[in-house]
Parts: sequence; C-alpha cells; structure tokens
Amino acid sequence: MIEAFIFDMDGVIIDSEPLHFDVDRQVLEYYGHSITQEQLEGYVGMTNPEFWSILRGEYGMSQTVEEIIEYQLGIKLGVLHAAQMEPIPGIRELLAELRRGGIPRAIASSSPRVFIEAVLDKFGLQGEFDFVVSSEEVPRGKPSPDVYLRAAELLGADPARCVVLEDARHGIAAAKAAGMACIGYVNPNSGNQDLTQADLIVDEIGHIRLDDLAQVGKKS
Repeated sequence: MIEAFIFDMDGVIIDSEPLHFDVDRQVLEYYGHSITQEQLEGYVGMTNPEFWSILRGEYGMSQTVEEIIEYQLGIKLGVLHAAQMEPIPGIRELLAELRRGGIPRAIASSSPRVFIEAVLDKFGLQGEFDFVVSSEEVPRGKPSPDVYLRAAELLGADPARCVVLEDARHGIAAAKAAGMACIGYVNPNSGNQDLTQADLIVDEIGHIRLDDLAQVGKKS
C-alpha cells in the first residue's frame, strides 16, 4: 500500500495553465517582447525564478528577475481572484477517497507559495493537505526531484511508497527522479506535454481509485 499521495497543483488541482500563459504573455508585452503559447508550453513545471531567468537572458531584458516576478504576480493574483472557476473535475472526489483511505496528502508545486495558498483559499481546500511545498523553497526546481523529496520528508513517507499526480513533462521527470510512482493527467490546456514516463496515464482524475494507486505503487 502507498504511504502518501503528492499533488502537483497547476493543471492538476486548478486548470491554471491558460491563466499562466495569458499573464506571462502580458508581462512580456508590457516589457516590449512577444512569445507564443507553444514556446511557453516548454517551460510548464518550472519555477518562476528559473523561467524568468531564462527569458530575461534570451530577450536581453534590463529588469531584474525580482522586478519581473513582482509585476507578474500582481496581475496573476488579481486574475485568479476575479476568475469564476472550480477545481479540475474529480479532484474533490479523489481527495475524499484518499481521506477515507487514511492516505496523507501534500502539494508539491512549482508556483510561489503565495499563489498556492491563494488557490487553496479560493477553493476552500486548505484543510485537505497535510503539507504544502513550493519548488522555490528547495535548492532546485522541477525536473529535479527536490520538491517531491521534501514533501515525502515532511509526510514521513518513503519516496518509493509515494504516488504523484502530474500533468507536465518536467513534473513527471521530477517524480521519477525522486523514485516515486507517477500518474500522468492529460490536461489539454497544459499544452503538448510528453507524459510517457508516467506509470499510469488518465484522461479524467475522477477515474482514479485506491486500487489504481496500489497497482501504480507496485510499478515504482
């Protein structure tokens, strides 16, 4: 039996990748640059500092990474608060099943903690997770395993007995590098993501059951 279940957040709990794509394009346009969604899809799962450090170098931006992120987060939080949206279908049911099974739960997300907390507040999910970890709080972001290993440490779980739910190539690579089993969720709004490293791929989160998790755990 698995010891813990760890969720990515963007594209798994909240269908936020369209929001991220739109805001990031707005930010670049504000600073006089442009980027396509296809280009942005390649960065899904990376932390904000890593993402903007790369783009700042590519576009020769004079602003610091900190200045860019401050501007970006201001817009992003405003859009989130105003948005009429619910968690991705099936998430509440999966959380309820994990709770009934007594399986500890955590979030390990590349988003800044302030955005993670805002999402949980918006959906009333604050009490559903034992721990929340942002990739910005560990030495290396996804696809490195740091954030997932930290989540397992906080949960007191053996990484080999953890199952991760991810929607992005970088995130699946991070989970596998941590020695964890991984379920890949096909979210069309997350772009063209290669999920082939996942142990199980699903089109609907609501179809995941504890029996599936036991089988996925054995594969790891």
